[in-house]
Amino acid sequence: MPVTSKYQDKNVEQILSDVVNVLEKHKASTDLSLMVVGNIATNLINNNLPAAQRKVIAEKFAQALVSSIDTE
Repeated sequence: MPVTSKYQDKNVEQILSDVVNVLEKHKASTDLSLMVVGNIATNLINNNLPAAQRKVIAEKFAQALVSSIDTE
């Protein structure tokens, strides 16, 4: 079953493009880029969610990440 988002693709794509442009501007390697993106995710979870929800959200985020990876 496809996942439906409450956000418009246009908005998501624009933000994604902006973030990629910043990483490219700084010539960030793949491992540095992943570290930055991971730190952003951690900061968002820690600073914007109640403590009781953080682990569950982090686990769901990790599952979504793993399921979105191309294995071919």
